[in-house]
Amino acid sequence: MLRIEFVTDLGARVSVEVESADKLLDVQRQYGRLGWTSGEVPQGGYLFPLDNEQDFDWSLIGARKFTNNEGEDMVMHRGHAYRRRELEAVDSRKLKLPAAIKYSRGAKNTDPEHVREKADGEFEYVTLAIFRGGKRQERFAQPAGRAQPAQGSRPAAPVGNGPRPQAAPAGRPAPVAARPAPVAAAVADEEPPF
Repeated sequence: MLRIEFVTDLGARVSVEVESADKLLDVQRQYGRLGWTSGEVPQGGYLFPLDNEQDFDWSLIGARKFTNNEGEDMVMHRGHAYRRRELEAVDSRKLKLPAAIKYSRGAKNTDPEHVREKADGEFEYVTLAIFRGGKRQERFAQPAGRAQPAQGSRPAAPVGNGPRPQAAPAGRPAPVAARPAPVAAAVADEEPPF
C-alpha cells in the first residue's frame, strides 16, 4: 500500500492510501480536480514533453486551465495564475534550446528566492511548467472520455427534465431552484511579457 500526502486548497494536509503504483495517477487526478496538490513545484517548474502540452491533464498537479478575459490561456495553481508563453528555439554558439511552451507568472516579493528566475531587465518570474522536446507520454494526457471543460465559460443553466421547485405550503416561502455558482473571473496580474 502506498501513501500520498495532499495539501487541500484551504491548506489542510490529508494522507490518502493508494492500492498500487498503477493507481497513483488516478488518485492524483481525483484529488487534483479539487485543487489539492502533492509535493512542491520543482525549481524551474515541472518539465514535460512538448507534445503533451495540447491535452495535458492539469489535475495531475492540482491545477486547472482557463481562458482570461483577454483570451489568453492561463493555468490556476495554488491561488496563482500562470500565463502561457511560447518560447522560440535558441541556436547560438553558447546555447541551443528547442522551441518550448512555458506557463509562468511575474514573481512576487513573497516568493522564495530559489523559485525566482531573472528575465531581461529587472523583472523576475516564477515558472509552473515548461513543455520542451521529449517524447509524448500518454500518462500525462487527459483521460479518454473526459473532455476538458469549456475554458473561460460559465456552466450552462440546467434545462429540460431537471428538478422543479415545488409549491410551498401556506405560510412558507417557495423553495428556490439551485443555480450553479458563478465562475470568478481571473484577475490578470500586471506583469511584463517574457
